[in-house]
Amino acid sequence: MTRIRAFARRRPSWAVAVAIGACLTAATAPAQGPAAAPPATGRPLGVAEEAKFTPISSNVTVYGGIVNAESCSYDPGRKLILAFNRGANPNQIADDGFVSLINPDGSVHTPRWIGLDPKGPLLHHPFGSAIHQDSLYVADSKGGTADGSPRIALLRRFDLSTGALQGEVTVPESQWLNDIAVAADGTVYASQTGAADGSIPYRIYRVTPDGKVSVFLEGAPLARPNGVAIDRDGNIVIVNLEDDRVMTFSPAARLLRTEQAALPGNDGLVIMADGTKYVSSVLHGGVSRIRPGRPAELIASGIPNAASMCWDSDANQLVIPMNANNGLAFIKLGRR
Repeated sequence: MTRIRAFARRRPSWAVAVAIGACLTAATAPAQGPAAAPPATGRPLGVAEEAKFTPISSNVTVYGGIVNAESCSYDPGRKLILAFNRGANPNQIADDGFVSLINPDGSVHTPRWIGLDPKGPLLHHPFGSAIHQDSLYVADSKGGTADGSPRIALLRRFDLSTGALQGEVTVPESQWLNDIAVAADGTVYASQTGAADGSIPYRIYRVTPDGKVSVFLEGAPLARPNGVAIDRDGNIVIVNLEDDRVMTFSPAARLLRTEQAALPGNDGLVIMADGTKYVSSVLHGGVSRIRPGRPAELIASGIPNAASMCWDSDANQLVIPMNANNGLAFIKLGRR
């Protein structure tokens, strides 16, 4: 689940916002007054003693910081992997999701960045993630808690530098969204994997930069759609959980081509600048490589719960969260 680079630098019109229905309403800032306090996000590893903070020394390496991670995104500005941890199920502990910052070697930079403090930005049970321009997009939800409140899907957007919440959109017809991808114009495409018995429909939602939600695709050839990405031509690429299809749709929702991964049961999807696709199978533990015009080849296997992966463009490696295995897998792609 990481995305290729944006093809334009047009900023979406989201502002600091409060979700009302399916739209974002801009919050009016006061004309005067003290500056807002920074969001309560976590610091890198170290020891805090009253007003003193001592960062961990460079000769110490710490691993961990992963709890039920579903997706990751790579921040090339900070050269850090953002891992999206779902934590406990919402009916056990509400708002237990968090983002950990991981170094390219897999060691921990910041154990809890977003999701550190109840007074700061929170995540309930995050799934897919994507970075676009200076913002971080997350498929989250609310409800589904022990008090019986219904679960409703949310799309949240954070400032990539500070972790401050910039806005959110509710998707009232959906209980939860799985993967997301952001097009060059700021439009978000999100998968609703649905239920195997058909009680929850298979859908791809489209959320415009001004917060309008619509159904982009529904039904066949979607078969429990999971991973979503945007290719170099601005098309929407989707992988299914129930089969091996890798489908490319135009922004007008026309099916342009269908390819096959080496395995079915897919989740993660990364598309490179040359059109090569990498697909991870969460059910069968393999990673497929599909070069343009060539059949898929299996490049890795035996990865438990290979979920929504991202691409570390500096180290040229795939990073794969492993759900309840509480870890990340790394695949070096070699020289470019």
